[in-house]
Amino acid sequence: MDKLRLRFEKTGRAVYISHLDLMATMQRAFSRAGYRLQYSEGFNPHPLISILLPLSVGTASVCELMDFRLHEEADLSVLPMRLTDALPEGLRVLEAYPCERKSAELKWLDVRGRLEYDRGLPDPEELAAFFAQSEIVIEKKTKRGIGMTDIRPAVERISLCPEEGCICLDARVSAQEPTLNPELLAGALRQLRPELAPDFAAFTRLETYDREHRIYR
Repeated sequence: MDKLRLRFEKTGRAVYISHLDLMATMQRAFSRAGYRLQYSEGFNPHPLISILLPLSVGTASVCELMDFRLHEEADLSVLPMRLTDALPEGLRVLEAYPCERKSAELKWLDVRGRLEYDRGLPDPEELAAFFAQSEIVIEKKTKRGIGMTDIRPAVERISLCPEEGCICLDARVSAQEPTLNPELLAGALRQLRPELAPDFAAFTRLETYDREHRIYR
């Protein structure tokens, strides 16, 4: 059967499920819902499912995408409800549809962050000035070890809004080539301007886009 794609949410307590555990959870959900996944061929066959942009533990999302293949034709209008019924709290399938776009076309993510401060909010203008810099060079772990990386080119736009006890951050960041984990926005503050850094930060993915900033599905 042709490749299919799911869009699903990962929120609440489910944000603490690791990527590998999420893959195993999804495989069990397909089985419990009565769907047979296709498997790869070869010495060590594995189910043909893949998540386009794996989430960091602790990050929520309402726009996760997963590709998969089934052995049989399936009614895609009822598949989301049946899968959701087989999933734990915090995982909800929103829709299923034929996969028509390559994963390489996915380029941008809209994210929302909640920056919480126990000691009182910093000056929002100072925060805005920090993120408006032409360069934000931080230490970042790479495959080759610890290196210096400028994360500013991976931020297409960013805005801040003070609220009670926190500052809400909305940004559009690069999802691929390069990939920017939104947690690095708070991490940059901790490294470069600790007096502006939050005591706690949590992020949620809101939407996916292609290179032309059109919604990606």
